[in-house]
Amino acid sequence: MSRGGGAGGYDRHITIFSPDGHLYQVEYAFKAITSAGITSVALKGMDCAVVCTQKKVPDKLLDPSTVTHIFQLTPGIGCVMTGLIADARAQVARARMEAAEWKYKFGYEIPVHMLAKRVANLAQVYTQHAAMRPYGVSMILIGYDDEAGAQVFKCDPAGYFAGYKGTSAGTKGQEAMNHLEKKLKKEPVLSVEETVELAITTLSSVLSIDFKPTDIELGIVTKDDPVFRALSVAEIETHITRIVERD
Repeated sequence: MSRGGGAGGYDRHITIFSPDGHLYQVEYAFKAITSAGITSVALKGMDCAVVCTQKKVPDKLLDPSTVTHIFQLTPGIGCVMTGLIADARAQVARARMEAAEWKYKFGYEIPVHMLAKRVANLAQVYTQHAAMRPYGVSMILIGYDDEAGAQVFKCDPAGYFAGYKGTSAGTKGQEAMNHLEKKLKKEPVLSVEETVELAITTLSSVLSIDFKPTDIELGIVTKDDPVFRALSVAEIETHITRIVERD
């Protein structure tokens, strides 16, 4: 296995461990997420869950309404995808299929934690087979559960998933996590507005950018309206104006 390759040739093959216990292709999938140039955050408040991500339109000729990283998977579950957008669409399509299959089999919508588990299980299978490669994306799911309340889950290319109070992914993911950790340490009771605004200010402060309403995307589910939806530009503008006035 010593023919070239960045890690002594052990990065050539997805199913082979290096002597120090690394699966390099899986680690490179994580690198694909951070090098995509996008940062996303997600957090839950008292009665809501919010996802927020940057919106970068790479070309003046593109129709901005067709560029998105936020997707609805079921009526009540939405996600933000960070990483390679083509991989993201493939994973979203699979997640939607799994959710539809669950509804057909059991007669009710799939819970957020079960969908996160299923997506993670599939991602794990992709780390085992030579004929496949892991998706270079991180999926953060949000939903509102009748029993458990607001929920945030994150799945990664290795097949790991967990629930979070607040989390982040992408280029400045770690900085955003540190910021959220400080803000959520005292377990504040956040209203819907405060949750949305904390998501925006977290992204704004770690990236050191003052956002225009067209620079970010937000998705939300609340107790009063458990249907996942993306906020309109006008709604985002209202929140940004409130943040500016408050500061």
